[in-house]
Amino acid sequence: MARKARQRISYVLPLANSPGGHRLGINGLAVDIHRSILYSGGRDGLICAWNLGLDLESHTYDNENPFTSPEDAFTKESKKSKSSSFGKQVQAHTHWVNDILLAHSNSALVSASSDITVKVWRPHSEDSQIPTTIGLHSDYVKCLASPGAHSDWVASGGLDHKIKLWDLNGGGEKLHIGLGEDEAKGSVYALSVRGSVMASGGPESIVRLWDPKSGKRITNFVGHTDNIRDILINEDGDTVMTASSDQSIKVWSITAGRCMYTLTMHNDSVWSLFSDHPKLSLFYSSDRSGLVAKTDVRDCPDMDEGLSLAVAQEHDGVAKVVVAGDYVWTATSSSSINRWHDVDSRVEVQIPESERPQRGSGMFSRAKIPSPRPMEIPTVNGTITSKVPLSCVLRISNNAAYPGQRSRDIEASTIYSGISARKMSEAIVDQDLGGTVPFHDLPQETIEGQNGLIKHVMLNDRRRVLTLDTAGEVTMWDLLRCVAIRSFGKRHLEDVMPEVNTIESVANWCGVDTRTGRLACILEENYCFDAEMYADELDVENAGEFRDDQRINLGKWILRLLFTKLIGEEIERDAKFRQDLMANASKPTSLRRENAPSSIQLPVIPSPSFINEDDSMITPRPTIVTDGITRPPNTPGLTIGAATPYINGVTSTSGPSRPATAEEGTALEKRASQHSQPRISSERASDYFSSNAQAKSPVDDQSKGPVTPGDTSLEAATSSPIDTDKEEKSSSLFGKKFRMNFPKKLGRTSQDVKPAVVDEQSEESDKSEEKEDKTVQDNFFGTIQKIRYDYERHIQHEPSQHLAQGITPSSLNETPLLQLPPFTTVIIQEDRPDSGGVADLYRGTISSVGSDADLIERTGPMWLGDLLLKNHMPVKEIPKVSFVLLPYQELLPSIASPDGNSRLNANRMLRAKKVLAYVAERIEAPPDQPEPDVIKPEDYLELLCLDQLVAHNTTLATLRAHVWKAGGDVILYYKSNGRRPELEERERLKKEKAAADEGTAKTGPMLHT
Repeated sequence: MARKARQRISYVLPLANSPGGHRLGINGLAVDIHRSILYSGGRDGLICAWNLGLDLESHTYDNENPFTSPEDAFTKESKKSKSSSFGKQVQAHTHWVNDILLAHSNSALVSASSDITVKVWRPHSEDSQIPTTIGLHSDYVKCLASPGAHSDWVASGGLDHKIKLWDLNGGGEKLHIGLGEDEAKGSVYALSVRGSVMASGGPESIVRLWDPKSGKRITNFVGHTDNIRDILINEDGDTVMTASSDQSIKVWSITAGRCMYTLTMHNDSVWSLFSDHPKLSLFYSSDRSGLVAKTDVRDCPDMDEGLSLAVAQEHDGVAKVVVAGDYVWTATSSSSINRWHDVDSRVEVQIPESERPQRGSGMFSRAKIPSPRPMEIPTVNGTITSKVPLSCVLRISNNAAYPGQRSRDIEASTIYSGISARKMSEAIVDQDLGGTVPFHDLPQETIEGQNGLIKHVMLNDRRRVLTLDTAGEVTMWDLLRCVAIRSFGKRHLEDVMPEVNTIESVANWCGVDTRTGRLACILEENYCFDAEMYADELDVENAGEFRDDQRINLGKWILRLLFTKLIGEEIERDAKFRQDLMANASKPTSLRRENAPSSIQLPVIPSPSFINEDDSMITPRPTIVTDGITRPPNTPGLTIGAATPYINGVTSTSGPSRPATAEEGTALEKRASQHSQPRISSERASDYFSSNAQAKSPVDDQSKGPVTPGDTSLEAATSSPIDTDKEEKSSSLFGKKFRMNFPKKLGRTSQDVKPAVVDEQSEESDKSEEKEDKTVQDNFFGTIQKIRYDYERHIQHEPSQHLAQGITPSSLNETPLLQLPPFTTVIIQEDRPDSGGVADLYRGTISSVGSDADLIERTGPMWLGDLLLKNHMPVKEIPKVSFVLLPYQELLPSIASPDGNSRLNANRMLRAKKVLAYVAERIEAPPDQPEPDVIKPEDYLELLCLDQLVAHNTTLATLRAHVWKAGGDVILYYKSNGRRPELEERERLKKEKAAADEGTAKTGPMLHT
């Protein structure tokens, strides 16, 4: 059976004064030539639109007119001085955007992401802020391809070894191509479609050709020795160009079925290709070293005779290069985008003047492009020149001559001298081959990005996080207030952490990541309610009055703050629903006679589905819905009662025991577990401590200790571990505060007590008939349905009584009010086991969750609805810490049981001062009348662990993690600090008397004469 998809809540902390633009590196670029818009997709999950303000529909140099004058180009370029401006952006993904492309005549932008989704954003539509998911992979989606600008489908490839074709109009998956799960390197990193041919490539270094209509494989091309990173197909669909991490670009002929050319102008992994030439005779390429090359093989019978120029050199590897008009844009691991001016590849290569041969030499050909006028000599960078420096020329392949190499065959040079001035064999100068110098040393324009977060460290309090951004700035964030609280400037993260970290241990309640350049916090049902903090540690204005040692659940608190507007909206809807329900119930009905019964009891007729194979009747089992859980009713006489399980192998002790105290609550139990109940903030029932003693004297059942000040609403009670009835009716001070929670289905043990048989058939039958048709959805709306069903039952049985509100959110005392930034992003995600990733179901902000109530009701999990509307948290066992409590140097009385056992259990959040209060009540009897100026136990007692004095507010979890630092039971010693010297004196006299009595017993009574 497939594992059920889990839903989780994430929220992203907003960055202060955040302008538009990317915060992390950029992986995808696309240009809308007609609207002069550049689109970019980054590792921060953003898709940005930039207004270029350029004429991109025409080139400065007409590719088909070799007589275009460079003077015209210079005049045209001088008229273009507009800089790019930010248009709009959308947070399309929650992980890296790996590729983007324009479709539907540039009206739709398709994006592929590592969040395993393929989405469509229509930036020119009315609803332009919500990208739509059109496809889903089971691993990172790495590449996209479209057969044409007007096509209604796109193809995507990912690390799940699959190629999928998606309908752009929301029709879902059109075709599925699997490369085989047995392929160890079957991931798809490159994809291209043209006509009836689709090509794919990846780490297996094989180019695979497919039929996009049938999904059948056409053929394979083998020749690369490393990962294939990009693919182009010409307009006729008979030539394929591939770029690989083996530093080569290969040109394949589909007709011949083999590699025609291998181009080696790059000395590093080739990452990107671009060409808008129908025959791929003019293309651009970029590599990991940051080099951007332009290669022109037009009018060349052999590609080895073409010209390859170094256009630009980036500081980082160029993940994507696009060209439009006379401009080249490059995307790197930086958050900025550089624009470079294109280089005319039809001019002749410039030979240094010192090496230029004498006039009349027949060894040099005439340039195809006329020489410029003497008045026009533009500079190289940022303008158009009449010649290309020889230092910009790259050796296009291993079969081409080196730039600057002297030809050994003078006759061959003379024969080919009239072909083209661009042939490398014709640039014969006597000079050593130097390093390549790019044509442009600086970009023409830089579209500046922002600084994003790249590293984080969670502090010990689990409420603050240190982050490091791309500028080297260290910042501290508050996860509960969702704001940055302190900046440390440009420092090392490891140097700042010891200065601000605290010595405490708090359970992990959230996941934190910075993969999109911002701080995101992830809350999952199975652990987001594990952490608590004491209310007296809060720094909240107008927080109100708290009980002594009251704790705040961090996960519950932040969820209450994130969805405050949603709760308000649901309360308004609930009020309207109750009003309509009461109005309908009070309407008179003309067809109803006086004193008519409100309902008629019908006999239950077994359905044919309850007939077994031998035609015997099987009684149907109705169901009962309680606390949102559907279960069959108890069979009369076989009901299992709740009882404290007994641990086998534990020996009971006999003899009198010390009376139980308020802090202890119940008698010391030997590591006994307890049944859990739903964790409602207004109730808590468990033990402060439980030891290994199972049996107790009857005196314990009648003793009660005083209640700690501040907890007067909670009673302290004791019971026998086996006395079920008393156990259910009693609860200790510790239990009220540290309630244990277990799943509702627990196995019976030998000590389970069977209650008396009660005939509940009629009662259960009535309930089952009421609820058998009341099914609820397994989402947020399911909680609302349960509340409304309760309303309907109330109206049915008591139509005249007032219908009280069924939505009971947490109070301000449990979740104090904080003002969170209204633009904090709230995301509901689903972990899909069948897809292998996490998909977004809802994305909004704190200010929009109220207006998005309908969408959240459909996409939100039921546990979120139970928490927000009913104040119910999922049932879970509370972890405890085992420790041994001993008197320091035996100066004070021991608190051990009669058998000498001093091993105890307590909630991991129990503070040291509560341990001292337990000790105080054990070593001296409580006064009959409470004293007004009584000294608190923590004022005259001290707690030691490994000879270290323990602070009063230190929890047991902190002691184990930061002081004890080992396994096994924590050993603690208690002692007096001298403010109550009578305690030690009393113990000393007691020991002296015991020693004297022992001596008397050995020597016998003294005889007097």
